[in-house]
Amino acid sequence: MRTDIELREDVQEELAWEPAIDATAVGVEVKDGVVTLSGHLDSFAEKVAAQRAAERVPGVKGIAVEIEVRIPGQDVRSDTDIATAATTALEMDSILPEGAVTVLVEDGRLTLSGKVQSDHMRMVAERDVRHLRGVKDVKNDITVHPTVMPGNIRDRIESALQRRAHAEAKAINVMVHDDEVTLTGTVPSLEERRAVVHAAWRTPGVTNVVNHIVIAP
Repeated sequence: MRTDIELREDVQEELAWEPAIDATAVGVEVKDGVVTLSGHLDSFAEKVAAQRAAERVPGVKGIAVEIEVRIPGQDVRSDTDIATAATTALEMDSILPEGAVTVLVEDGRLTLSGKVQSDHMRMVAERDVRHLRGVKDVKNDITVHPTVMPGNIRDRIESALQRRAHAEAKAINVMVHDDEVTLTGTVPSLEERRAVVHAAWRTPGVTNVVNHIVIAP
């Protein structure tokens, strides 16, 4: 098991390797395997990239993101401009049903709401707006309401994990009650856990995923 000092060095190296962010603007502290990221970045997309970089480090048990987004003067936009850009981006995405997602913007902070048929659609909507100029934060309040229930959700999830060649797929337990999935077991990193949870969410018919997967490097 890596010490907090070793984890801190690993996270700093991963941040420095990530070209999408300015690693010198991000502070890293680690206590009992939980990483705290602090500092100031120029966009919400950079903030997400910093979180994803920390998730990739084996041994990290949790992440607290305390990074503040400070939009440079040349990139500042009115809430109306951001809402218009976000609405256009969502309308142009052929994956999303027309009118399924609505947008609210307050002080550069964007909230998505509405109903879609899968978690994949929910995440696509968030990705569509994450990189828009002037966005400080994105809150995803979109709910999933599938129209078709598969015959065996558990088999579909386990097959999805095998197709994606998750290294720790055999260590994951999948329990299904109606349209709710509970995941237990161990994986070596937060990134692997996120990938497994994402595979469960993308399974047709799933409306909720309870994540009890433990990080055990």
